[in-house]
Amino acid sequence: MTNRERKVTSTGTPPWKSPVALSLLLHLVIVLVAVTGWTWSSPSHEPPPRSISARLISQQPEPSPVVDTRDQPDRDQQRRAEQERQRIEEERRKAEEARRQAEAQAREVERRKAEEERKRQEALAREREAKAKEAARQKAEAEAKERARQKAEEERKRQEDARKKAEEERRRKEEQARREREEAERRKAEAERKRLEAERRLREQQLEALAEEARRAEEAEALRQQQAAAAKAREAQMLSESEKYQALIRERLSAAWYPPSSATEEMTARLQITLLPTGELADVRLVSGSGNAAFDNSALSAVRSLNRYPVPDDRETFERYFRQFTIEFNPRRLR
Repeated sequence: MTNRERKVTSTGTPPWKSPVALSLLLHLVIVLVAVTGWTWSSPSHEPPPRSISARLISQQPEPSPVVDTRDQPDRDQQRRAEQERQRIEEERRKAEEARRQAEAQAREVERRKAEEERKRQEALAREREAKAKEAARQKAEAEAKERARQKAEEERKRQEDARKKAEEERRRKEEQARREREEAERRKAEAERKRLEAERRLREQQLEALAEEARRAEEAEALRQQQAAAAKAREAQMLSESEKYQALIRERLSAAWYPPSSATEEMTARLQITLLPTGELADVRLVSGSGNAAFDNSALSAVRSLNRYPVPDDRETFERYFRQFTIEFNPRRLR
């Protein structure tokens, strides 16, 4: 218990109002009431009352009652005994009431004592809680100040580190820029030297190339003329051969084609024919129709009816003129 708690206990109530004093006083009152009730309940010896004889005189003559004076003392004694009993009962009742009141007062004293003790404990608890809250507040404030100080110190260190890093980065970039400038100047000088050397070599090569080009041009022109003459001769040969085989193909198709009776001279069906090098039909497709389905189908049937087409043995001529070609079907001509 703290000094402050001892001070509140010692000066909170007067000594005569303390629970111990009140309890002693209550017990003393109970003892006095019990002793007094016992004294009052003791029978008192009173002298027997005198007997009185009386006679009633009425207007009508009636026989006077016979009074037995011997029974009168017993009745008086019984009345007094009853009165004494009632008095004792009243005294006992009053003592019991006083006892109950004393007990009630004692319970009230105990209740007040307990209430005062509860309030004192609550006051102490509130005081301890207030002290604890104040201590917690001071601790939290101190911790907050310490965190703020640490945060400020960390921020200062961070800024210092950032400043040092920025300074180091600046120096590094300056050094790198200096080296890059020197390297660029060196490369520029080297490039200029190489450019001059390349120009010299280029001039020499150009002169040599001009001479070589002139020689090759002469040779190429001679070769071109030879190839042109040969190609012309080859082209003429291929054209002549293709015309020969085209005429054979038209002849075969003309023999295999049976136009419908509804065909007219204005109808024309254009077909695209694809052949294999062996002369076999690979594919046939209607490029443009005549407008008459029977006419178009008769042309397709004629193309498909030939098992093998006459084609040249020369592969170049075949690939150029007969791998894929178109042919028109018209009642007047095939071309």
